[in-house]
Amino acid sequence: MARPARALLNAAALRHNFQQVRQRAPQARVMAIVKANGYGHGAVWAARTLVDADAFGVASVEEALALRDAGIAKPITLLEGFFDAAELPLLVQHGLAPAIHCEDQLRMLETARLDRPLSVWIKLDTGMHRLGFAPQQFAAVLARLRAIKAVTEIRTLSHFANADKPREASTRAQLEEFNRQVGGAGLERSLANSAGIVAWPDSHLDWVRPGIMLYGGAPLVGAPAEALNLRPVMTLESALIAVHRFKRGDAIGYGSEFHCPDDMTVGVAAIGYGDGYPRRMPASAPVLVNGKRAMLAGRVAMDMIALDLRAQLQAKVGDPVVLWGEGLPADEVASHAGTISYELFCQLTARVPRVIRE
Repeated sequence: MARPARALLNAAALRHNFQQVRQRAPQARVMAIVKANGYGHGAVWAARTLVDADAFGVASVEEALALRDAGIAKPITLLEGFFDAAELPLLVQHGLAPAIHCEDQLRMLETARLDRPLSVWIKLDTGMHRLGFAPQQFAAVLARLRAIKAVTEIRTLSHFANADKPREASTRAQLEEFNRQVGGAGLERSLANSAGIVAWPDSHLDWVRPGIMLYGGAPLVGAPAEALNLRPVMTLESALIAVHRFKRGDAIGYGSEFHCPDDMTVGVAAIGYGDGYPRRMPASAPVLVNGKRAMLAGRVAMDMIALDLRAQLQAKVGDPVVLWGEGLPADEVASHAGTISYELFCQLTARVPRVIRE
């Protein structure tokens, strides 16, 4: 019998969340973000499931080629652009559109001799201060790109820093700066990430770029995903592989940090940091056992966790354990470890089988 740890992937939920994007931004085209292996869900699976997406966004040419090798033919944008001139022939061969965010990339394009021209995105730094040209450089960068024979279609994008906080003044300032610099250039524009799609309708423009909301994570601070009609796509589950009775004062697990406050039942589930369940998860972190809440008891180990089953005296070996997903939001679980659902999804390791449910 196989180890019970597995990640259930709900294709219907992924398509449902995509439709929430369409409903919120009906006039915009959708670039579905599938970087980091589809936020840990599987980039190829996500792209094949999102048949109505207009394009896909990834971080690198390697991620893009994995999609092309799987037969994904829709436009793909490289959100970090290219890192070396040697990549340019691959971009041409596979029809990949890089973001151009720095002087070095401009110079590489100006000296490139390519079989066919590339579509590109000019990336502006309107406040994130990570990648991108200063907004005041836009006109000069656009003029240089228009003079390059290796360039054909030109679009422009920027990225919000604080859109997950509704009514944040800096987000409004980013939107206004972006439109002030590029609004009259006649180029297609993209600014809205998941938070922008939900909370900043003025940012929808020509293209939106949903990421976390596609996978059922909450894009806004203080607003649960369920309240935004988003459904969890990944449910990480396992099962009890042992159930024990211990005495008050007995120590559980590495470091003997947890001592039984009463005579109590403790369960052991087959999941741990070797699977991507965070080692720093505290004893207060919730799980579901037989659909009911329980808590950790002691440290997370590489392959196992111990669970406080005082409220589940009838629990037995084989009973299901849900770590996050349906019935237990990943955002809530992540908060106990001082992180976000993005990290939970992305750090899930390859040894956890992904099981597709339509």
